[in-house]
Amino acid sequence: MHLFSRIVRHLALVLILLMTLWAVLFFYAMMDEIRDEADDSLEHYSAVIISRVLAGRELPQLGDGSNNSYKLMPVSQEYAASHPHLAYHDENFLIADKGEEEPARVITTIFSDDAGQYYELKVATPTFEKNDLFESIAIWIVVLYVGLLLVVLAVIALVLYRNMHPLYALLDWLESYRPGCKPKPLPGETRIKEFRKLRMALQRAIERSELMLERQAQFIGDASHELQTPLAIIGNRIEWLMNSDSLTEEEATELYKIHQTLLRAVRLNKTLLLLTKIDNHQFPESTDVDIVQLIRDYIENYGEVFESRGVTFRVDLPEQYVVHMNESLAQTLVNNLIKNTYIHAPEQSVAHVELREGVMTISNEGVESLDAEHVFDRFYKASKKHTSTGLGLALVAAVCRLYDMPLEYGFEQGRHRFTVKF
Repeated sequence: MHLFSRIVRHLALVLILLMTLWAVLFFYAMMDEIRDEADDSLEHYSAVIISRVLAGRELPQLGDGSNNSYKLMPVSQEYAASHPHLAYHDENFLIADKGEEEPARVITTIFSDDAGQYYELKVATPTFEKNDLFESIAIWIVVLYVGLLLVVLAVIALVLYRNMHPLYALLDWLESYRPGCKPKPLPGETRIKEFRKLRMALQRAIERSELMLERQAQFIGDASHELQTPLAIIGNRIEWLMNSDSLTEEEATELYKIHQTLLRAVRLNKTLLLLTKIDNHQFPESTDVDIVQLIRDYIENYGEVFESRGVTFRVDLPEQYVVHMNESLAQTLVNNLIKNTYIHAPEQSVAHVELREGVMTISNEGVESLDAEHVFDRFYKASKKHTSTGLGLALVAAVCRLYDMPLEYGFEQGRHRFTVKF
């Protein structure tokens, strides 16, 4: 989940809880205020009736235009002693004007006159249906709440997006960064202190990474270059010894094995040196190269080698496909992919080379998939063939990185497929 979505979701949950609590508290506060107003009105009306009873004056007529109704009846001293003299409650009360019972707020007062007679006075005023009020308030709270929530979330999202834009710019830059390639200038100029510190830390990390990569490539290049001369001298001396007439058959066999091992070391050294040159961008010159012609030339030149293992190449190529790149690297790319297919294709099998709409696909039969995450790593070997250095596909990957060409491996329907998009 994106950080932006996570923050908005958590804020939405917090707002839902807070506004729900606010709605409940608002409802009960409003109910309490309405009840207090009703109680004050009842107290005033009850005081008017009690004063008229005590003064012997005429009582108000029911249905005199007031919403209030009352009941006055004498009670015994025992009843008065066992009941509170002032109480409030809600009940259904007969409304004289309407002749029906409706919800009402009722005040009950017990008092006595000068003769010691006790009376119970009930005064009621019509009130609201709580369920209806609750439903109305709930509807409006939900409507206002949803609207307010959407507005608040929209504002929060806008503020977050504007303030987190430098972070997303840094992430996009980091995702596009490729070690060994000259990086673009770091984005993310901002007044936010944390993002400035992150940008500076990332800049230092990239500089350290590039420096270490440059030193590593320089070391490999220097070592490979310095090894060429001693390897050549050793090879010449072994060949001189192999031509000696004084060698026994066993000694000649051992020298031959040593010579083959040395040749493999020479190939490995040259390949590492080529990889270092590619990583150091030492192939600046580019020209128009016909990829189709390179494929046809390689298959034609090494056709007899393929036929010796019974490997048949089926081609599906256009008349021409020209790309602008270094010719030597283009040959390295094509030759290593086809050679890899030849080495690992089963005997008496069919390999396929296809080039359509700038996408080259080379496939061969296989039993199980290779490790797609490491197949282009240096010294990765899927087989135990001694002739393989484990650097062929690493060279292909290095050329593709240099020219920013997508390179993919897949295993479908019993075939290994290597795809390059020019």
